[in-house]
Amino acid sequence: MGVKPDDKVSDVRLLDRIRSNPTGRLALKIGIGVVGALVVAVGIVLIPFPGPGWAIVILGLAILALEFAWAKNLLAFTRRHVKNWTHWIGRQSLGLRALLGIVGLVFVAAVVYFAARLSFGIDLIQVCQDLLDR
Repeated sequence: MGVKPDDKVSDVRLLDRIRSNPTGRLALKIGIGVVGALVVAVGIVLIPFPGPGWAIVILGLAILALEFAWAKNLLAFTRRHVKNWTHWIGRQSLGLRALLGIVGLVFVAAVVYFAARLSFGIDLIQVCQDLLDR
């Protein structure tokens, strides 16, 4: 069940009605600013961990782009560069793509290791060695 074009039009009309009133415009700007900033902040906190940290930051930018031109420009910049990176990767040889994948995997593993070590005092390498010694 997707979003119908009529749903998008009614959303735009609702936002336009809210913006037509000075109080509504200010409340909308503040509300979108707060929600967008919170989503971006959560995404930034999650970036070092495996998972959707960057996707959450981009979602926060999309929310902010509803009311702020700078966020709309930053979102367009991000989309353009992610698209360029994706196309560039797609044109590379299988060996280079595999190498980049391995480098990414090592980076994520290092982030997980240091996050567990610094946050919880757990040495994952030692834990794995202990499990293998059993």
